[in-house]
Amino acid sequence: MSFTSPAFALVCRNYDGDKICILNIKRSANKHWQPYFAMSFDRVKAAVEIYNCRAKFKVNKDGTVLQFRENSPGEMICSFF
Repeated sequence: MSFTSPAFALVCRNYDGDKICILNIKRSANKHWQPYFAMSFDRVKAAVEIYNCRAKFKVNKDGTVLQFRENSPGEMICSFF
């Protein structure tokens, strides 16, 4: 019998017909409200993005800034913290 350590467990949620999983989280000591997330959407790994949970926006890898929409994946992700 094998067990998965909680440190390696994925956080996955079904969202609007898609399966969104948090693969890895990195936090800054200075900006703890602005974690970096590595995520997958329907088992396809996405680029690492910065989510600002305090101001409710995300910064894409190309530097574009997008505000969270109502019931967006960003709101779902930040609800864990």
